[in-house]
Amino acid sequence: MNLESFEVGFNIPAKVGMDVDEIQTPSLIIDYKIFENNILKMKEFVLNNNVKLRPHAKMHKSVDVAKYQIDKGGAHGICCQKLSEAEIFVRAGIKDILITNQITDAFKLERLAKIVSKELKIGCCVDNEENIINIQKAAERNNSIIDIYIEYDCGANRCGIKSFNEINDLIETIKKMANLNFIGFQAYNGSIQHIEDHKIRQIEVKNTCNKIRELKANFIKHAPFISGVGTGCFDLEVNEEVYDEIQVGSYAFMDAHYSSLKHDRKLNNSNNFENSLFILTGVMSKALQKHAVVDAGLKSIAVDSGLPKTINSELEYIKCSDEHGIIADPDNILKINDKIRLIPGHCDPTCNLHDWYVVVKDTKVIDLWPVSARGFSF
Repeated sequence: MNLESFEVGFNIPAKVGMDVDEIQTPSLIIDYKIFENNILKMKEFVLNNNVKLRPHAKMHKSVDVAKYQIDKGGAHGICCQKLSEAEIFVRAGIKDILITNQITDAFKLERLAKIVSKELKIGCCVDNEENIINIQKAAERNNSIIDIYIEYDCGANRCGIKSFNEINDLIETIKKMANLNFIGFQAYNGSIQHIEDHKIRQIEVKNTCNKIRELKANFIKHAPFISGVGTGCFDLEVNEEVYDEIQVGSYAFMDAHYSSLKHDRKLNNSNNFENSLFILTGVMSKALQKHAVVDAGLKSIAVDSGLPKTINSELEYIKCSDEHGIIADPDNILKINDKIRLIPGHCDPTCNLHDWYVVVKDTKVIDLWPVSARGFSF
């Protein structure tokens, strides 16, 4: 992207070649070396375990990151969560996209059918017959073929169905539709991804995968493709050998919550993924004794999974409002205009609060990547 007409401090936080200390705050920064290492670790993992990789782009919402994952990280396509989000990646040239959600609105279905082309493979999830019929009508009007995944509720108690009889009826309905292609099942249990205790997480993964194993056995004549898996349990879930494809997202950046989870090193033969995403924030006041006030608050950091962590154990981010963050600084080591890195508690919604990733290597800015699908939630 040509950034010559952009102004640092107005519509971009930095330019290539600047020192890290010159980046305007608050900003999202990617430590390139760690990011690259995370991408290569997951590539090694999927190759060693003979599963396909379809990273979830709802995490980063970035065309640059998605293309990096495909070109260098072993991914064959991406996941998206919303149609407009998917359209951003379609227009950028991504050729294989699964929308891991139900699309039911008539206007959206028409848009879905229109963006499909001979070069583009696109799929979505269903959990009811009416939706299947309406997708077929839109696809037929636009002479397009859409891949269909039945969402199986394997424990999240959100979207999806559990009844094998209902699933069988949906498969039969899909197979009657000339413009729909039954691929298999979306089977993602998001509720187990964040269990902190490794042993409990392991038990819940086994329970989830036993359900999926039974699902596969019941519909073996259809040779269903199973897609799912998240960053929190990816090693345990893959070890159960029920998945054909994994949809991990946060592994590329990580966050404070996922970094707190422990993994079985015997299963994950590469080291745990490291934090590559940070909020760079600046100290703007030291008026409060033994504290520092920084410029990253609720409009810069999502706190649904807890407050951000500092990379310095002597400092603690303890409170925030819209545009202020309070750092406990008992030894008064911070000064006005000092810049510190924060690790967000939850990377996905934090990324959606920013327009740019500032990519840094050592002490220099090496690139700026737009958060391309920021706000595309239709």
